[in-house]
Amino acid sequence: MAEEKLAANEGIKIRSNYLRGTIAEGLADLSTGSMCEDDQQLLKFHGTYQQDDRDLRPMRRKHKLEKAYSFMIRIRVPGGVATPEQWLETDRLATQFANGTIKLTTRQAFQFHGIIKSNLKRTIAEINQAAMDTIAACGDVNRNVMCNPNPYLSDVHAQVLDVSQKISDHLTPATRAYHELWLDGEKVETSEEDFEPIYGKTYLPRKFKITVAVPPSNDVDIYANCLSFIAIVEAGELVGFNVAVGGGMGMTHGDEKTYPRTADIIGFCTVDQVVDVSEKVVMVQRDFGDRTERKHARMKYTVDDHGPEWILNKLNEYLGYELGPVRDFVFEDNGDRFGWVEGENGNSHLTLFIQGGRVLDTDTYPMRTGLREIAKVHEGDFRLTANQNIIIANVSPEKRSEIEKLVEQYGMKDSHEKSALRLNSIACVALPTCGLSLAEAERYLPSLLGELEEVIEEAGLRHDAITIRMTGCPNGCARPYISEIGFVGRSPGCYNVYLGGGFAGQRLSKMYRENFPGEKVKELLGPIILDYGKNRNEGERFGDFCIRAGYVSETTEGKDFHKNIKEEARV
Repeated sequence: MAEEKLAANEGIKIRSNYLRGTIAEGLADLSTGSMCEDDQQLLKFHGTYQQDDRDLRPMRRKHKLEKAYSFMIRIRVPGGVATPEQWLETDRLATQFANGTIKLTTRQAFQFHGIIKSNLKRTIAEINQAAMDTIAACGDVNRNVMCNPNPYLSDVHAQVLDVSQKISDHLTPATRAYHELWLDGEKVETSEEDFEPIYGKTYLPRKFKITVAVPPSNDVDIYANCLSFIAIVEAGELVGFNVAVGGGMGMTHGDEKTYPRTADIIGFCTVDQVVDVSEKVVMVQRDFGDRTERKHARMKYTVDDHGPEWILNKLNEYLGYELGPVRDFVFEDNGDRFGWVEGENGNSHLTLFIQGGRVLDTDTYPMRTGLREIAKVHEGDFRLTANQNIIIANVSPEKRSEIEKLVEQYGMKDSHEKSALRLNSIACVALPTCGLSLAEAERYLPSLLGELEEVIEEAGLRHDAITIRMTGCPNGCARPYISEIGFVGRSPGCYNVYLGGGFAGQRLSKMYRENFPGEKVKELLGPIILDYGKNRNEGERFGDFCIRAGYVSETTEGKDFHKNIKEEARV
């Protein structure tokens, strides 16, 4: 029987000499703003993507100019925690090298756009000088480890943050390539001198995502990730974590073999076992993930191909001991708590709403300047939420009045005085920089929300939370397939519309309309929202109502995502 051919990216990794490739030579070639195709793939492991401004493509094509190439840089922020000094450095770099804005991602990371190639190395070097890094922020490795962003609300949160940071440190690639290329570290002369004890020479088949949650909040969307740890608290003490595997959002339009999937909870581990469990789950995916078809290479497909029980048995084999039985827990929501929250240590935390996670100044709302001024006096830290918002965290009683004055001075006091629909919205970057985007997301969702808010007000639902998310392509970076209302770009100005996801992120949605014009969404969803306002049961969430009322069928597992779609959905 002939051996199956490996996916092209596997060859790139094999030839790369542990992620070096010809990146150094490409950076030195200033005759073009781009990098060669192989190095574009390798750059992802170092935390950066080559992009171009798609708004400028027609003009540059007309004048026979090269595309307006630039690079996106993603900064890892394990657990979403940054110091005021790191915030100030991020802000400075955004002005000096990027497009003057900071993007807060759905994975609790900072993101820059518009870095030109000649500034790429210097920008990454200065990020590292600020005690941050970009390594493994992208690529076929474990990416930024997410955790509940309020660790100072209790001792449990502090322990969970510590666990998240240990996982991140342990799973960071060991290759010296990052230090050589970006930090002028000592070069490794031969590939034999370098090694990857966890990943091996070809790393993982695809990207890998880990989250840590503290019930009752599922703000990090554990069901949408490859591996998650759910904190179990008994008598006020953190006793360990339930282990969930096999979640994932991405799919491909028109290919029903690809689908989003919610994770299976397979066992329980103690606090001391967490790092070991995370390593061994990564190794199971390394060894059994599909390296022949990248569309089928995520952990979710490995779990579906072999079954959760097989995964558990294989994991126990790799561990040399067995996970315990799953323990009880309850998730109630996956949103953020806005405004001031008092912490158990006497300090306070202020969560601000950031539309689409885009930190910038406008003529009427100097938010970025305000956060910069707060960072200059803040003695606590900043916490990035998985919903693209920011927490000014661990504010001492002595500093609170000073922070409050700055919040009011720069117009941020009422940042969360919005409809609950808007406060529970997420959008990916999409156009003009994402090369995969088929439609707008971040630039369009705010105006669409404005249209839907008219119906929300009419239905008396201003303060009723409904999760709503939009992405420009089916990769699902904003996790639309587990939201109660989801929009996924299908073509310019048109979206697949999904309904019926779980309010706490526990259930997949179902397609309600395919390739539907964004300009007609209010007309489409308005009657459903009004119906919900009038006929919902006590405490019933919008996604549950959409299923009970028959608008969509319930999706019980990922393999059913494309099944039982009503005929009119494709009309």
